[in-house]
Amino acid sequence: MNGLALLLGSTFIFIAAYVFYGSWLAKKWGVDPRRPTPAHTLKDGIDYVPTKPVVLLGHHFSSIAGAGPIVGPISAAVFGWIPVCLWILIGSVFFGGVHDYGSMVASLRHKGQSIGQIIESNVGRRAKLLFSIFAWVTLLVVVAAFANIVASTFVANPGAGTASLLFIVLAVAFGYGVYRTGIPLWIGTVAGIAGMILAFWLGHVFPLVLSKEVWLLILLAYVFVASIAPVWILLQPRDYLNSFLLYAMMAAAFLGIVFYQPSMEIAGFVGFDLGGGQWLFPVLFVTVACGAISGFHSLVSSGTSSKQLDNEANAKLIGYGSMLIEGLLAICAVISVAYVSADKLPELLKQGGPVNAFAQGTATFMTSLGMDFGLSKEFVALTISAFALTTLDTATRLGRFIFQEMILPSEQSLKEVNSAQKVLGDRYVATLVTIAAAWYMASGSYLTIWPIFGTANQMLAALALLAVTAWLKKEGKETFMITIPMYFMFAVTFTSLGQLIFVNLGKNWLIVGVSAVLTVLSLALAIEAFRVFGTNDSKISAQTKN
Repeated sequence: MNGLALLLGSTFIFIAAYVFYGSWLAKKWGVDPRRPTPAHTLKDGIDYVPTKPVVLLGHHFSSIAGAGPIVGPISAAVFGWIPVCLWILIGSVFFGGVHDYGSMVASLRHKGQSIGQIIESNVGRRAKLLFSIFAWVTLLVVVAAFANIVASTFVANPGAGTASLLFIVLAVAFGYGVYRTGIPLWIGTVAGIAGMILAFWLGHVFPLVLSKEVWLLILLAYVFVASIAPVWILLQPRDYLNSFLLYAMMAAAFLGIVFYQPSMEIAGFVGFDLGGGQWLFPVLFVTVACGAISGFHSLVSSGTSSKQLDNEANAKLIGYGSMLIEGLLAICAVISVAYVSADKLPELLKQGGPVNAFAQGTATFMTSLGMDFGLSKEFVALTISAFALTTLDTATRLGRFIFQEMILPSEQSLKEVNSAQKVLGDRYVATLVTIAAAWYMASGSYLTIWPIFGTANQMLAALALLAVTAWLKKEGKETFMITIPMYFMFAVTFTSLGQLIFVNLGKNWLIVGVSAVLTVLSLALAIEAFRVFGTNDSKISAQTKN
């Protein structure tokens, strides 16, 4: 099959889904452009900040994209490109998009609160605590993993690291100029893009060569500042400007595929069992991860983006649209490795992993546009590392939010709690605790628990869908568009956790132990929620009879 046909067909499916299914979801959930959003009703200039949709789209998309939709689909290509692409298409439209959009709308209805607080409101405080522990541990793994990924990338590509540091300075200047001096957004954008081009050139010509340990210290210092600073001065403008990097890369990859017209050389379907515990179910669905559905997205939708939404009508673009764009990026990732012969793919993946394979494939396609291969590959590598860094700072901020929620009851403020809660609930201390725990994992043997990251992330998605289901049931609305994906993701993740425990018994007790803990937390939360579902259904039935 021709890669161009796959790309154009996928694009058509995603556009149709956005226009028709996205609008249907908005109608079912009662999205109302006239309803004031939390960004206006709770505006504080730090977390709750009304934001133009084009800027928020950049922040949200930058936060959820990262390296996930590249690494996952390419890693899953061992099963063949057909099952991977089918899951990306079906997953993005009916699973991931619904999950992200639903999480955002539910958060809007709960004053911009996180998924954990939505669970507390609709299921109970005990269920919220279970979810918060699960989510916080998962975010620690995200921070540890991406800190190592970014640091390693900067060691291998010093120019990318230098340019990324310059991007941070540029973002602060952009945020101050647009939000405090009144510079028009379009002027700030043009100047920002020009600055990024200059930063890329400076990084290429004057690369800063540092050790991995030093880069880790710099990155963790950066995410500490990014976690506590007002979103308008650093997080939001950096994500907005970085989004142009990804848009440019996706446009170049899209056009490169159009003109290069690569054929899909790897096998369409390899088999259901690849040996060594590599079964298509559940491994494919856990591995693709962000390319189809990701629990981390729900934390972004309800943790930062819902607090910045200027109008409810924009939730469809930000929540549902971003996931579909990410699905298209995942399709491009599959094509970027599928053009090589099947016998060369394992060798390509060994030469730096999926990220390097994607950079090499995309740069190859870009040569059809008359671009230099080496410079193109460096640009793609910089883009991916920039978005890994974006995921890193967003995950840290979300970790801070969740830690504070675990310490402070939602109905209390810092003035109404005991001394220990007051200290731990402080945003500076909560950020330090989160970073310290992640630093321990990043500095030690965090790779030993990496096999459970994909499963934990997908279980987080199932639990987020559970939270949205609880809210919809309480509101008396239809839930099947949420419950079908929820039951499927529970089946996938519980099977995967069971498989991890079975395969690692007597070999890796850390994976066994963490998998068992996650299983118990998930089961306890699910039981708690379904108990409430039964009670609500009984009440609704009684009211109907009366």
